[in-house]
Amino acid sequence: MHPRNKHANGYDLTELSKAIPELAKFIIKKPNNHSTIDFSDAHAVLLLNKALLFKHYGVKFWDLPQQFLCPPIPGRADYIHALADLLADDNDGIVPTGKKVKCLDIGTGANLIYPILGNAEYKWQFVGSDINPVAVKVADNIAKANKLPVKVKHQADSNTIFENVITKESYFDITMCNPPFHASEQEAQQGTQRKWKNLGINKTANQLNFGGHAPELWCKGGELSFITNMIKESKQFGHQVGWFTSLVSKKDNLPALTKCLKQHNVKDHKIVKMLQGNKQSRFIAWQF
Repeated sequence: MHPRNKHANGYDLTELSKAIPELAKFIIKKPNNHSTIDFSDAHAVLLLNKALLFKHYGVKFWDLPQQFLCPPIPGRADYIHALADLLADDNDGIVPTGKKVKCLDIGTGANLIYPILGNAEYKWQFVGSDINPVAVKVADNIAKANKLPVKVKHQADSNTIFENVITKESYFDITMCNPPFHASEQEAQQGTQRKWKNLGINKTANQLNFGGHAPELWCKGGELSFITNMIKESKQFGHQVGWFTSLVSKKDNLPALTKCLKQHNVKDHKIVKMLQGNKQSRFIAWQF
């Protein structure tokens, strides 16, 4: 994990259960006497991530309707810290902090996780957008309950990404996105089944330990189509954004995305790798 990630050395479940006492009944002992939870239990996972937010990020209220994605906090924090390094590259190696740094989170979701982490770690100011009006309402409630400098916008047009969100007066130092990476509901279910099989757990495909529903998990054409459309649309807002970025789940999509960036004459682009345990993730960044 990123060296500034608070969870680089794991976490103390006993301490976390002090933040959320209900978590204690889900703690189990492994044969080596180390503590863990049953990661196939959606409620246990929700409580764990809620405890992480309460203990480490100053959150006072955070709750999600059952159908929405519960994000794994350590991996989400890595994206924030890597973005901070990207901004530091343009700032004499110093990570810019404070509300003067403006960030746009595309598809912020009901969980509002990136604005929470970005504000807690660097005091950045956020706008979050989402196509789901229920997610927007839940995220807005979380922002207000925690007095966060976050404006949550409803993207009413599912065919656009930045339009209707970036106004003529807006400027963002950076945009971020965790796009829906599956191309269909069937593909998402197959991915879930593979995950459970690898974990040696016998569960049905629609039982997700981190939850999630259609707009969060899949879209027509999957992440390649989504990010390609993002690149195409970003050109008209190039003078209003320092860096556009998006997570890329499938590394096989990188050649096509790189080609698309070159076709749209970006000034610069980067692929930034992130490592969380045995998992390799990455984001693509570009600017005009």
